[in-house]
Amino acid sequence: MEVSTLEHSISLMLVNLSYAVLSLFIGVIALVIIDKFIFKDVDFMQEIKKGNLAVAIFQSVILLFIGIVVSSAMA
Repeated sequence: MEVSTLEHSISLMLVNLSYAVLSLFIGVIALVIIDKFIFKDVDFMQEIKKGNLAVAIFQSVILLFIGIVVSSAMA
């Protein structure tokens, strides 16, 4: 029995979606580990509320990195 193109495309989309979910999970876990063990003395949210621009940029870069990882998994 031959697999149709639509079924093949759907299966590839599901595989890519599972990779994206896995990479998002790994990215969030990495962010939590970095926050708890490397920057344990820094309260990022409090620093951002104080107006610390460097912390805001750092957090933005981490979120962009997670977005890049997820988008590359979807391609």
